Amino acid sequence: MKVLNVVAMALLSLVSGSALAATAEKIEKPNIVVILADDLGYADVGFNGSKDIVTPNLDKLANQGMMFSEAYTAHPFCGPSRAALMTGRYPHKIGSQFNLPVRGSFLGVPTEEKFVSKMLQESGYFTGAVGKWHLGEAPEFHPNRRGFDEFYGFLGGGHNYFPEQYKKVYERQVANGVTNFDHYIMPLEHNGKEVDENEYITDALSREGANFVRKAVDTGKPFFLYLAYNAPHVPLQAKQEDMDEFPDIKDKKRKTYAGMVYAMDRGVGKLVDTLEETGQLDNTLIVFFSDNGGKLQFGANNYPLKEGKGSVYEGGFRTPMVMHWPKQLKAGSKFEHPVKALDLFPTFAGLAGAELEQESRLDGKNIFPFLQSGDAPHKDELIFALRHRGSYSDAAVRRNEWKAVKVGEGVPWRLFNIEKDKGEEENLADKHPVMLRDMVREMEKWSWDNQQPRWFHIHEEGSLWRQHGMPRFDKTFATD
Repeated sequence: MKVLNVVAMALLSLVSGSALAATAEKIEKPNIVVILADDLGYADVGFNGSKDIVTPNLDKLANQGMMFSEAYTAHPFCGPSRAALMTGRYPHKIGSQFNLPVRGSFLGVPTEEKFVSKMLQESGYFTGAVGKWHLGEAPEFHPNRRGFDEFYGFLGGGHNYFPEQYKKVYERQVANGVTNFDHYIMPLEHNGKEVDENEYITDALSREGANFVRKAVDTGKPFFLYLAYNAPHVPLQAKQEDMDEFPDIKDKKRKTYAGMVYAMDRGVGKLVDTLEETGQLDNTLIVFFSDNGGKLQFGANNYPLKEGKGSVYEGGFRTPMVMHWPKQLKAGSKFEHPVKALDLFPTFAGLAGAELEQESRLDGKNIFPFLQSGDAPHKDELIFALRHRGSYSDAAVRRNEWKAVKVGEGVPWRLFNIEKDKGEEENLADKHPVMLRDMVREMEKWSWDNQQPRWFHIHEEGSLWRQHGMPRFDKTFATD
């Protein structure tokens, strides 16, 4: 009898151990890496159909992961788009619908809004931000105060690329007593302390991204890396050897832009190599996309989408996107339903096992189960884009295959079947007036708790806002 009890206990221990191991495997937290391009065109990566710009490392991620054909950011401009990514909320709901003031301020995304980085940090992640911040420069808005253990980069909305050029300008201005600097020439920093950076900025950010991974592995914690390149955002500045990769591109802007994209792609390859070398690649979710559409006048190509950065047509806020996670996502798969950058906050929370106290206020959802099932995460739901101009607002709302758009002052709303008409050419408003009116009314309802802007990019924007009694939503949502 005693022998039987011993055997029974041994079997029970074995079964319990197996169950615990299975549970541990099931809840293992993945590393999360977000790679954000700046003003990258929809058609400027190989996996999205680029004919002239080659992106071998991004294409490899796409071929070994999941590509998204209908990925939307929350705004067609840099700052508001990034505020949405960090908070999981439309920027209009928190007063962040304009870029921060161009030459510095004491303003930033409200501290009462918990960033995705803080949520992951509280969930046991080692967190790092590398590159462009653009979410506030005052101490309380600094990355190290918003949930990032490590920060290497610059706080403003952009930066020049060649240190040997911008450092001379900065030093000359310091010598002349200047205290209000163009952000594009200021020294980079590491955790609040200036650093003497000497590499082409894109290469420097790639280097620091890889360095963060090595440091994170040593902590023994799962990690979150936010690698925010400023490429290919202006100024158009590329290394000659990168431009030489594109001898068939004759247009100077396009050639320089191509070199900038190529440098970013090379950096992505370096980061992936580091993940592989450290044994982290298989359990790392990599997400790559752009903060908004490409800027056409500076070399970008958003084909077949209409217009570009700043527009509520598809070219303004629909971007190339890839997710790569060997353990969980099928290689070579394509997700052809709409997803939002706003979905990343709740998706990451779900993967990290975090409880979200602000879940009811988030404007996205955990899409990971949908990625695995192939179902549409936003079926019958609404996706919004709203860009304020001097005396009016451009607006767009998408539901399933339909998209309603109003661009310009005093013009009627238009309706497109976005699945059949990516270029938004055939206006179907007259054929479906009831549907159009319903979608516009739904967006009007969404707008009622939008906040007044907390800041403007330049004073003239604020002056026009007040002068014209903006946002004038009675005009925006008029359908008669």
